Amino acid sequence: MKPLEGILVVTLEQAVAAPLCSLRLAEAGARVIKIERQEGDFARYYDKDVIGNSAYFVWLNRGKESLVADIKKESDLSLIKNIISRADVFIQNLAPGVSERVGLGSEFLRDLNSRLITCDISGYGQNGEYRDMKAYDLLVQAESGLCSVTGTPEQEGRVGVSVCDISCGMNAHSSILQALYNREKTGTGSAIEVSLFDGMADWMNVPYLQTRYGGRSVKRVGLSHPTIAPYGAYESKCGKKILISIQNEREWEQLCITVLKISDLAKDIRFNEPIKRVKNRKKLDKIISDEFRKYKKNELVLRLRKEKIACGVLNSIEDLSNHPQLRKVKSKIGDSEIELIASPSIVLGEKELITKVPNIGENSRKIREEFDGK
Repeated sequence: MKPLEGILVVTLEQAVAAPLCSLRLAEAGARVIKIERQEGDFARYYDKDVIGNSAYFVWLNRGKESLVADIKKESDLSLIKNIISRADVFIQNLAPGVSERVGLGSEFLRDLNSRLITCDISGYGQNGEYRDMKAYDLLVQAESGLCSVTGTPEQEGRVGVSVCDISCGMNAHSSILQALYNREKTGTGSAIEVSLFDGMADWMNVPYLQTRYGGRSVKRVGLSHPTIAPYGAYESKCGKKILISIQNEREWEQLCITVLKISDLAKDIRFNEPIKRVKNRKKLDKIISDEFRKYKKNELVLRLRKEKIACGVLNSIEDLSNHPQLRKVKSKIGDSEIELIASPSIVLGEKELITKVPNIGENSRKIREEFDGK
């Protein structure tokens, strides 16, 4: 038996943040009813890469039930309220104020069902001057300062996945689990508000503190590290780049003597202290690069691992698909079976189930029969 079996989750969700949160709840055994408009969650149409389906939608919506309903239609609104009156969790990421205007505000719903946990997900929060701003992932990466510390010295960059949405969904998930535990003690539900901006701003605490209290101007350093050297990617003889990270003097000496086989380098007065290595990073990087180009990737990795020096290969997505540590799960789209990357948590002894990605409104008739007029 999974830990959240018997928990009913109702979602008015779209895109990434809320669907990721409810996916994690579904994986833990919760029943998730996803309410979609007639045309469905717009994330269904981001691409058609997975047997005609969007990669985003397939990733985030397996194991859920799809109910098509119109929140502006009185009979459908009544149905939704009937479902929520029996639910444990309600998640929505409509624009701030929309749920209240249609009669599905969190405060009202918790009056309807005192055990209900409500989770309102937004871009910048339910209040403040940014409340009504559109908040797509890249926009929040920019507004939170993330882009200013991402990229090369010459150009700001975007983190290549929807990191603001993902962090927000993770925060919503953990907050809901806390609220479920709190309900076990108090018998009553909770109101949760989570935003993309707050989640990413929290992740920006280190550069924020370094800037405010350390007087630093945090620079973009590409694949290097702003305060550690050597820390970065170096090309091998076969062209594959290998990242290394030297965290202490013992590792520094091992790198010089055993890996690079330049024993004098360890005591070189330009590099014999961490701060000096950062100050003289360009010269040090050239020395390491020249040595790395003498050896093929596999030889370097073996040597680095033998000396317990932190290293990693700069992999492509194709490399990831064949990575020896990559766990995969199966899911179904119609009659077809696909393989995708497994969720990050492993519960020992728990068997992975083959989930299904719902078609638009696939479960509408069943859900209406179950909840209409009750």
